[in-house]
Amino acid sequence: QVQLVESGGGLVQPGGSLRLSCAASVIVFNVYTMGWYRQAPGKQREFVAEIFNNGRTNYADSVKGRFTISRDNAENTVDLQMSRVKPEDTAVYYCAYDRRVMGKGTQVTVSS
Repeated sequence: QVQLVESGGGLVQPGGSLRLSCAASVIVFNVYTMGWYRQAPGKQREFVAEIFNNGRTNYADSVKGRFTISRDNAENTVDLQMSRVKPEDTAVYYCAYDRRVMGKGTQVTVSS
């Protein structure tokens, strides 16, 4: 059974930074792709970033250069460092395991 718990969300001003973390309770972590998705009010859930088991990363164009995804295979965690955030980054952010299992999400609100 896979359990993902996100943390680190909150209110941040435009241009600020925030770090999201996801703790995964899984039997096997290091071989699977881990990622982050988000869903803004009234919109469909969308891909944000992912990191493969070899450390290679992939980002949505909207966050490229501003967000950084990382993983710690010893701790079974995946983080999302958000920098230079914009109001359009406001959403519920979900951690994803193997692109198919997601947590309950953490709210990020970018507002002055």
